[in-house]
Amino acid sequence: MLDLLIENGLVIDGSGSPGFHAAVAIKDERVTVHRGDVGHLVAARTIDATGHVVCPGFIDVHSHAGLTILGEPHHDPKVRQGVTTELVGIDGISHAPFKTQDELQRYIWLDSGLNGYPPMPADWLTVADLLGKYDNNVAINIAYILGNSPVRIWGVGWNDRPATPAEIANMQSVVREAMEEGAWGLSTGLDYEPGAYADTEELVALSETVASLGGFYHTHTRSDLKVRSVMAPWEEAVDIGRRSGSPVHLTHYRQSFQGDGSHLDYISLVEDARAEGLDVTFDCYTYPYSGTHMVIAFPGWSKDGGPERLMAALKDQSDRARLKKQIPLENLENSWLHNFTKPQNVAYDGLLLTDIAKMRDQDPWDALFDLLIEENLGISQVGLGTNAHTLQAFVSHPYGMIASDAILFGEYPNPRTYGCFPLVLAEFVRAEKHLRLPEAIRKMTSFPAQRLGLPDRGLLRDGFKADVVIFDPATVRTDATREDPKQYPVGINYVIVNGKVVIDQDENTGALPGRALRRGHAST
Repeated sequence: MLDLLIENGLVIDGSGSPGFHAAVAIKDERVTVHRGDVGHLVAARTIDATGHVVCPGFIDVHSHAGLTILGEPHHDPKVRQGVTTELVGIDGISHAPFKTQDELQRYIWLDSGLNGYPPMPADWLTVADLLGKYDNNVAINIAYILGNSPVRIWGVGWNDRPATPAEIANMQSVVREAMEEGAWGLSTGLDYEPGAYADTEELVALSETVASLGGFYHTHTRSDLKVRSVMAPWEEAVDIGRRSGSPVHLTHYRQSFQGDGSHLDYISLVEDARAEGLDVTFDCYTYPYSGTHMVIAFPGWSKDGGPERLMAALKDQSDRARLKKQIPLENLENSWLHNFTKPQNVAYDGLLLTDIAKMRDQDPWDALFDLLIEENLGISQVGLGTNAHTLQAFVSHPYGMIASDAILFGEYPNPRTYGCFPLVLAEFVRAEKHLRLPEAIRKMTSFPAQRLGLPDRGLLRDGFKADVVIFDPATVRTDATREDPKQYPVGINYVIVNGKVVIDQDENTGALPGRALRRGHAST
């Protein structure tokens, strides 16, 4: 007997090919696709998908859920969008391996405004131990990529200095061991310390190790290179791939809201690299808003030594004067702040820094510095980050895929946290027709699976794992906005993870069938 039979739907299998009418059967976590009469099939449960699309589960290749999902395992903001697998460890910020619990706790603290906290205590040190936390304890599948920040903490420490040859060799060993334990490659966040202290030569050496093991280089590029040219950060990333032999994935790739350069320059960089024979891909999100923690606004010297150094700088009047000269107010005044946890500060959630400063009768810098002290660095920000007029060129490009880059806490998170994937279906496909539906689904399923190297997910093919989404193409939408971001999508009626129904007629069943997908053991 089958576990589940999905009848009468339009199967769009994730390959980019047109849909076809068929039944999808699930047994022992695997799918089979049946055309024609299925009256002979017997199932414990049958779902009538008339008028609906049946497709593979969506794969998010930029997730910040690695810690928060341990405390909120049902993961409603994402699984209700149809997401069944996420890649965590993004932006160079992964949470294993570490030598000591103290190092791990300090690192969680430094980036708490972006990745939050796990339910305490965080009691792992190795990649293998962390991945074990996810198995059958969360709603979706978790793939892990190794961040270069913990690698650098392991090999060099928290300080801003070049790595020695011996330290680079040590870091290569760390990368090798992490990948042998299940990591899919190396990520960098070259605006996030201490990973930002790595120079190009160090990243080439680490990427050589990644390439030798079949992984890839996933990068948030180095924005301070823009003083050289608009495209210099991305050119560095492509050059790292060229020199190391590693595939390169450019994350949250888009033209900034200031309209720097031409979006055609960005597109040409990827197309030219691929024409050269390099394996370069990218992802983008679907809203014009960016989002990160407030700590990113602070120069590298203020974090040289770790989170304690930043806290000291925030409290020191001489350092505060220096910071005021180096942090341009125009970079902050269009962003709203969120994730305030202290009772005296919750009224500021969702407000602009300039408005908060007026409420506190302070200048904006002093308000920010004092709030970061009070909130122990854990403040998040959301603001305009993308040119909305050229966003469709990135969302619709065949070498790009969709990723949420979502912060999963606070009362006023980026609306893409709740709406990134349904917005593709509602706006970019149905309303504006920038994409055909099969191509949109490919960019959210088989293409990210291909980028990761997942051998049996991302397609509805006989024998593939049963990660499935059933949605109504005529009604699917998101209502998440800047003013009211925490709204679940409409029209995504069923989400199935590893053969278990997690979203059932718009309701979360409470099932936790997700598991870590380990490189070399992706089905386990």
